[in-house]
Amino acid sequence: MAFKRFTNKNVITNTILITLYILWTFIIGTIRQDQLLLIMLYLTCFYAHEKSRKFIIGFSIFIIYWIIYDSMRALPNYEVSAVHIKEPYEFEKAMFGISLNNIILTPNEYFTIHTNRWLDILTGLFYINWVPIPLAFGVYLFVKDKILFTKFSLTFLLVNIMGFIIYYIYPAAPPWYIDLYGFDLRLGVPGNSAGLARFDEIMRLPIFDSIYNKNANVLAAMPSLHSTYPVIVLFYAIKKKLGWINILFVIFMIGIWFSAVYSNHHYIIDVLMGILVSFIVLLIFSYFVKKRWAVHLINKYVSYI
Repeated sequence: MAFKRFTNKNVITNTILITLYILWTFIIGTIRQDQLLLIMLYLTCFYAHEKSRKFIIGFSIFIIYWIIYDSMRALPNYEVSAVHIKEPYEFEKAMFGISLNNIILTPNEYFTIHTNRWLDILTGLFYINWVPIPLAFGVYLFVKDKILFTKFSLTFLLVNIMGFIIYYIYPAAPPWYIDLYGFDLRLGVPGNSAGLARFDEIMRLPIFDSIYNKNANVLAAMPSLHSTYPVIVLFYAIKKKLGWINILFVIFMIGIWFSAVYSNHHYIIDVLMGILVSFIVLLIFSYFVKKRWAVHLINKYVSYI
């Protein structure tokens, strides 16, 4: 059967989807340049070629994640539950406090005092890849094993959804917030690159500054979703039997965990909660994915990509 770029069905379906998305962007604010770029990317890939259409359909799971994350601007978590600022700070200090000159510091406070230029560079390199590496791994699976790719993508989406739910149940301020504002609640504060600003300074580029200025969830430090992604990547890399490459993913995973704390973006308890969330989702997903209905749905989805 010849590939058809334009059919009545896909034109109508895409028109409805894009229209609904644009309307939604105006409901939660106004349409931005990155949202327009997403629309253009989707339509270009869908209609350009059969391979690009399959690719964008496959990665639509990641697009759904991005839309959900971006849509959280419409209802900030601090309007749903009380924000926790001092509580995680005190708990972190009680669990992992470091004594320095008879003063108990959180690990974040300790690293803020004891910075290192090479650690600034290394942690910046780890942190800047927290999304590119999972996406690159997703591309690899898309090419090599579409069933495993679909499972990986769905796990990625479910981990994020669980994390977002916790954000609303337990809004928590990141460590850098206390450095800037203390324990007072200040709503609507912008995101901050915190310790990653040192990487920007060394590179002489506003890399992390531009990223965190667009952060839609400032008071959402627990769990650390940065810490969940490398766990998911390693899990599926092991299932794919990638051998020594898995060692690199282990290094990447540990590097992200350390960088989250060193950069003053997360407490250790945030990282541990992120790891726990990834384990819970993997266990639940691994159970249900074996069900006949789940196998049918995954195979049906794979047939389109």
